[in-house]
Amino acid sequence: MCSINGVRWSGQEIEVEQGDALPGLVKLSSLVRSVQTPEFAGITFHEVLAKSALNHVPAAAALPFGWTINPYRGCSHACAYCISPETLILMADGRQKPLWQVEVGDKIFGTESQGAYRRYVITTVQAKWSTRKQAYRTTLEDGTELVSSGDHRFLTDRGWKHVTGSMTGPDQRPYLTSNNKLMGFGMNGLSSLQQPSFFDIDYRKGYLSGMIRGDGMMFEKTYVSGRRQSRINAFRLALADDEALNRSRLYLEMAGIRTSTRLFSAATSSRRPVTGIFTSRRDHFVAIKNIIRPPIWPTRQWSMGFLAGVFDAEGSHSRGVLRISNKDPEMLANIRASMDQLGITHVQERANASGVSNIRITGGYPMRARFFGLVGPAISRKLDIEGMAVKSNADLGVTSIENLHVEIDMIDITTGTGDFIANGVISHNCFARNTHTYLDLDAGKDFDSQIIVKVNVAEVLERELAKPSWGHHPVALGTNTDPYQRAEGRYRLMPGVIAALAASGTPLSILTKGSLLRRDLPLLQEAAEHVPVDLSMSIAVYDDALQQSVEPGTPSTAARLATVKAAREAGLPCAVFLMPVLPYLTDSIAHLDRAFGMIADAGATSVAYTALHLRPGAREWYLAWLSREHPQLVARYTEMYRGSAYAPKAYRTWLAARVQPLLRKHGLDRPSRLDPATGVVRARSGPHGAGAIIDASGNMPVEARGLIAAELSPAAAASIQPTLF
Repeated sequence: MCSINGVRWSGQEIEVEQGDALPGLVKLSSLVRSVQTPEFAGITFHEVLAKSALNHVPAAAALPFGWTINPYRGCSHACAYCISPETLILMADGRQKPLWQVEVGDKIFGTESQGAYRRYVITTVQAKWSTRKQAYRTTLEDGTELVSSGDHRFLTDRGWKHVTGSMTGPDQRPYLTSNNKLMGFGMNGLSSLQQPSFFDIDYRKGYLSGMIRGDGMMFEKTYVSGRRQSRINAFRLALADDEALNRSRLYLEMAGIRTSTRLFSAATSSRRPVTGIFTSRRDHFVAIKNIIRPPIWPTRQWSMGFLAGVFDAEGSHSRGVLRISNKDPEMLANIRASMDQLGITHVQERANASGVSNIRITGGYPMRARFFGLVGPAISRKLDIEGMAVKSNADLGVTSIENLHVEIDMIDITTGTGDFIANGVISHNCFARNTHTYLDLDAGKDFDSQIIVKVNVAEVLERELAKPSWGHHPVALGTNTDPYQRAEGRYRLMPGVIAALAASGTPLSILTKGSLLRRDLPLLQEAAEHVPVDLSMSIAVYDDALQQSVEPGTPSTAARLATVKAAREAGLPCAVFLMPVLPYLTDSIAHLDRAFGMIADAGATSVAYTALHLRPGAREWYLAWLSREHPQLVARYTEMYRGSAYAPKAYRTWLAARVQPLLRKHGLDRPSRLDPATGVVRARSGPHGAGAIIDASGNMPVEARGLIAAELSPAAAASIQPTLF
């Protein structure tokens, strides 16, 4: 038994009787036994005899390795009704979010028949799971694209239809043709890439211009008393909607303008309370005036932000009408020009007796949905469509259905209504969850708590590597689940895996956060005499108290750095992945300086870093921890990661500018080369050339993206709960 990060299983092991094991696993002849231990509360390890060890990575994944091995993994599902993870789902707050970000329990829009009409209603996501399926792309007249399996069904003007099917034979079923029109509002030329960049400086300036010019107060006056002059400057923004006020406060803070917050007017029987932000500093007043001044040549991002701000300030959306009201000719001209730039059709109505004009969006809900998707207003209540009738007034005729001739990762969900809105069209979800799972495992809870252990993985691997067809391709470990998670202290699967790869002449790389790696350094030294061996240690936090708080289930920073040092002393290359950098927690100069100093002292061959990336399965854990430990940061994170798992590009660029001088200070800015195929800057780190740093714009290289996929994947989160990184 190994003492380094291993599990003390002796005396704690509980072998589950076959009759008590999960039904789907019991029926497998490969199941050896199911094991529980107090060390892993709520987790059961199912020991199975694997039929294969090597997993092929599809070329479409664009990763620098073609094969992986996962000694530990969650279960697989056999659902057929599934769509691309990037498909945008209409959430209950009126915003659209990629399917991979949607979680069990989330409120989204579905539909149900009410009298003579099918109407949009709010429903709940009851289950979610992943699979791999042959991909088909359905394209509609308005440019909407839907990537799904052939079995997926969409609602047409002639009822539910599968993407593919046949008129006769075993595949006979209703299927889409060019004569069909889908129901919904579509994307109307909008793609996920066109959505606003909420932290882009032009978007921020545009939002503040629309909001403050629409609903703010800027007061300045000079008073003369005898020979003395005094000047008063005052800024105030008072709103009943905290979402817009919080965004405005944050954007001002990012511009170096700090405001005070206090109650502006108390709630009454007919009105909500109004909160205001204020400043009377002269330099802040001047800075705000400069920020809100409209540019001569507004960028697309400025126009997006401006329309979001003015809509939050003076817009309304009810009874199928979206309008923005104002009386200032310059503001009205800015609104119309911004809508023209974004392709949003509209009319300006005649001014009323008070001189106020309405600019009204035309084109029905398809155009209103385009407006919401492009500009990203902050106030959720203005986006509501609950109860609105589903009308097929968009150009949603099917123009083509293409077999993409590739299998891709897909996702499906189960909802209370049996459907959901995918890329603006009504999509059917799977039938009852348990009827579509080979192992009878729940897609959510069981995937997180039922871990499959391939106890014979080394023996199977030896047979696969001995085949004449094996091409000795590089194999990566740690791309799905950590091969040196705590259970490896008992199962000892990695020594056999390393030996088999080395004996066959197969290069290997390992990414881990487990100090248990030290146990196998002699084996890895021996392997390195025959094949290239690359090691990477994930170490995100360099403050002991914070590390224990956010990563209670992992080895300490000191233990992991000691593992790096031990690997280097053994003559092996070992990179450090400082991933992720936590905004407002580990991105200070002091913390980063300390981190890079410790990494350099450990002798790491290179360092890679990137900002926090909140994938499903980790997002809920992290935000729950943040609410408990650092509640003052919740609003900032909510705005920062609104609608995306990635930190905004502006933040990543800022982080890169902060990090580069520290890399130079500690001798970690080694000469690099540009990979012309990927555009990635890759470090030359000593004789082994291992590791990668971020590219010049602050983006994570494809090498790092592939290798740390497990860092925030549901499977990884399950294997080390409640550890997040």
